[in-house]
Formats: sequence, structure tokens, C-alpha cells
Amino acid sequence: MLYLIAYYLPALLCGIHVVRTGRELYWLWIFVIAGPLGAAIYFIAIIAPELMGGRTARTVGKAARKALDPERDYRAAMRALEDTPTIGNRMKLAQAAAALGRWDDSEAQWAQCVTGHWAEDPAILMGHANALLELSRWDEALKRLEQMKALGREGETPSVVLAFARAYEGLGRNTEADEAYRFAADRVPGLESGARYVAFMAKTGRREDAEIGMGEIERRLAKIAGPLRGEARVWRDMAAKALGR
Repeated sequence: MLYLIAYYLPALLCGIHVVRTGRELYWLWIFVIAGPLGAAIYFIAIIAPELMGGRTARTVGKAARKALDPERDYRAAMRALEDTPTIGNRMKLAQAAAALGRWDDSEAQWAQCVTGHWAEDPAILMGHANALLELSRWDEALKRLEQMKALGREGETPSVVLAFARAYEGLGRNTEADEAYRFAADRVPGLESGARYVAFMAKTGRREDAEIGMGEIERRLAKIAGPLRGEARVWRDMAAKALGR
């Protein structure tokens, strides 16, 4: 009897916390099915960030919740759009679809945003361009990026230049792609721009330059905090794969 109490007590306490704080009730089913393991996941995802506070704790909690229920933000965005069909809510749905890799869905939402009064909104143009890039629709993506460039400074940021580089590469315009990648590589935060440039150089036969870029990626990766290293490692692995490692 004492063993059973000890076994289910953590799940029971977490269940009480779920009810009192108005959390999603699917947690209760997780406690029933997984017992102490479910309680441990709940503690890491929900309770620990509340107790600890701070950016790192919030990051860990968000990552745990995303791993447990990756479609949570998408469902919430869908409900919000159904309740209030505004441009802002449609943008959130497009972003949530992109986070899940649902690029066809994301592109369709962005395409509905980039009309009428919002046809020259930089955030919408960039969101649509990125979705088109992921779908390898290079010509259409380049047109969106050229619309951004025509707006002035909004179309000259490093992130936009990186998108131009991807479009140029996809269209086989390698000289323009190289210039854009070189500009973006040291200016866009994170490892994506550097990793894409390494992959581009490897693809175009510049092995020695690509190896130098790979060394810089490894150096920067080592300096990234542990909780944030997972996403950065994805880009490191992409560059390494392009080099055949």
C-alpha cells in the first residue's frame, strides 16, 4: 500500500496543480498512463519554470512543452483565426505552420496576407518569401524579395540578403548568390547563414574555403549555451553533411 501511495503521489500532486491552475486537462491522462514519468515531465515543463523564473528556465520549459505537444501553438493559432479572422492572427497561423514544417500551409496563409492594404508590409513579404524558398519556388520568392528591396532599408537587412542568396542559388545565379552569402554570413545572428554559405561553397567546388567556414561554425557552436545549442547544431550538421562528414 505504501508503495502504491509513493508511486502515484507525484502524479496526484501534479494533477491537483493542473486543476487549480487551469492547465490543459490532457495532462491528467498523461499522469494516468505514465505515472511518475508523466509527473516528471510536467514538473520540468510547467512547475520548474514557474519556481525558477528567468530566461533559461522559460526556455527549458517551452522546449519541454513543445516536445510533448508540438502542435499546441498551431491549434491555438487556428482557433484564434477562426474566432477573429484578422491579418495578425493569420500571420501567427502561418508562423505556427512553418514551425511544424508545413510549408504548403504556411505559404497559403502568407499568400492571403499579402494582398490589399498589406501588400507592402515587410514582415508579410518576408514571411511569404521564406515559405516560397522552402518550397523551392525560387522565381516567386525572388519577386517577393525584390518587392521588399524596393521599400528601402527594410529590404537591405542581413536576413533579407540571406534570403536573396538562397533564391539566387536556387536559380543558378551563383555569382550573385556568393556575394549575398558572403555579406550575410557574418551579420545574421546564429549559425544558419554561415552553414548555408559553407554548403554553397562545397556545392560549387570551393572545398578549402568551405572547410575554413566549417571551422568557424565549430568555434561558434562551442560558445553557445547548452539549452540553445540544439537548434544551432542542426545548422552545423547541415554544413558538415555538405562536406561529406
